[in-house]
Amino acid sequence: MYPVLFELPGIGFPIRTFGVLVAAGFLFALWLWARLLARYGVDPENDPERGSRVAMWILIGVLGGARLMYVGVESMRYLRSDLTPGVEGYLATAERERVAAVLSPDELELAHRVQVGHDFLHDPLSVLFIWQGGLVMYGGFFGAILLGCWAARREGMNPLNALDTGLICGFAGQTIGRWGCLFVGDDYGSKVPEPYRDLPFPVTVRVPDREWLAANPESLFDPSLAGEVLWATQPWMSINALMIAVVGWLFLRRSRWHGQTAAWILVHYSVTRFAIEMFRGDDVRGVWFGGALSTSQLISIPAALVGLALLFWKRQRKAPYRSWPPA
Repeated sequence: MYPVLFELPGIGFPIRTFGVLVAAGFLFALWLWARLLARYGVDPENDPERGSRVAMWILIGVLGGARLMYVGVESMRYLRSDLTPGVEGYLATAERERVAAVLSPDELELAHRVQVGHDFLHDPLSVLFIWQGGLVMYGGFFGAILLGCWAARREGMNPLNALDTGLICGFAGQTIGRWGCLFVGDDYGSKVPEPYRDLPFPVTVRVPDREWLAANPESLFDPSLAGEVLWATQPWMSINALMIAVVGWLFLRRSRWHGQTAAWILVHYSVTRFAIEMFRGDDVRGVWFGGALSTSQLISIPAALVGLALLFWKRQRKAPYRSWPPA
């Protein structure tokens, strides 16, 4: 695990692996999108240049949507929790280490669980501190779709054609970016049952020991998991993103209407993300209905239904794929 690649000499500013890999994934997706638009765009001559301008809005949508959903999930967790006076006192003071000494183990666990949401609501400016971490993939996914389609229409592109090609490239970029989650210890899986603990990487992954975690506080692995064998959900999501990108590209070549590839990708991602979430262990991401569903699983259900509804609604359509504007 390498949460920090290196520090800038002289100032000690950390260059984090997660940020580098996410940036690399976005740049790769942008490069690939220009090539897909040149081949499958409605206006292959001009769409690549237009797409480069749309990309700025997609980036804003990804970061803004992912951050807003994270803030919403953590704030709801705080508001829905039944807090004891001791926990409320812990959250209200700046001397939390001193107050923590008088809390019971259950109270301390609850305080840590709702602390982020409390801080967002009582210090709204901290919502902007995105460099401190805190992004939800689904928020970025929908933020990118909304702002990307709006910007594509404004630039004179077919927004659904841009969505078809853009989602393929977005998941291709996520193939790179998701490895950042592994290196920083985010989005980790649950403990592997004893009979399967010897399965190799990338099926499982062993958390570094307690000494390493203490020496690398930037890692997001829970210290209680030191030395444990977990399901390697981060590489699974990277492999899943690659599968979605490849299948999406193959499907794009045979699509009959704009948006068909995007609808298939939405269904594919929702179903596979729901399945992977069953092996996740970082319950801080949000659980609902007494822990039955994670936030991502809760979103996956309506997302899959929307994708299926679009495919069913337009199942008989056979308009030329490159036609634009619509008749």
